[in-house]
Amino acid sequence: MSQQLYNLLSGAWPLVAESRERDVVKPEGMDELWSVGWRHFGTDFFRASLMSDGVRLKRQIALRIEVAQFMRSRSQRRTFRKNRDLELSFDSAVPGEAESRLFDSHKMRFAGNVPDSLADFLGTQPDGRPCECLQLSVRLEGRLIAASFFALGRQACSSIYAVFDPEFSHRRLGVFTMLAELEFAREQGFRFYYSGYATVESSCYDYKKQFGALHYYDWEGRWLPVGELRV
Repeated sequence: MSQQLYNLLSGAWPLVAESRERDVVKPEGMDELWSVGWRHFGTDFFRASLMSDGVRLKRQIALRIEVAQFMRSRSQRRTFRKNRDLELSFDSAVPGEAESRLFDSHKMRFAGNVPDSLADFLGTQPDGRPCECLQLSVRLEGRLIAASFFALGRQACSSIYAVFDPEFSHRRLGVFTMLAELEFAREQGFRFYYSGYATVESSCYDYKKQFGALHYYDWEGRWLPVGELRV
């Protein structure tokens, strides 16, 4: 029996699959939902302990970083220094034509399961439904080359989605925007930064597991250090 089937059939990995719609949620409510593994795209909330990569099921984990304890790794420090020439701004999430063009360029990186639009991730009114959402804009000599979106709670913030121009892939802008959001979270006094989902097994989301002060949700009410994961 494969390790995957053993984990599923033996009950060694909790089985969770839920979704709901919430139109408006108070900041304290967002903190509570994130703390038990919920994510959201617009007003659609979901959480699941398994995901498929098209070939096999993998054990999915929600991730969060303790902001005060986070320190950049050597590689992340290099990435931050490499992008010192970029202009950053934080504003309410009201994406327009420039963001849509950037998204269209970004999605060309994907061979399958290609999203249609930013609205798939942000909903139709990201600046207030279900909660406050900010946009980080990254510009090079006035040109928008990356944008990321994250939701705000009372004591935490949560990454939603990021796009970047593939022409600048060498700058590691996906990692850079996460680092910039973490710096914002530190400055605002947030306790936690929720960085989305990854999987126990290797996947395209492994870069999210390379951050310090990182914990995962065990689907049984506990946040544990990622270093304690058993692959």
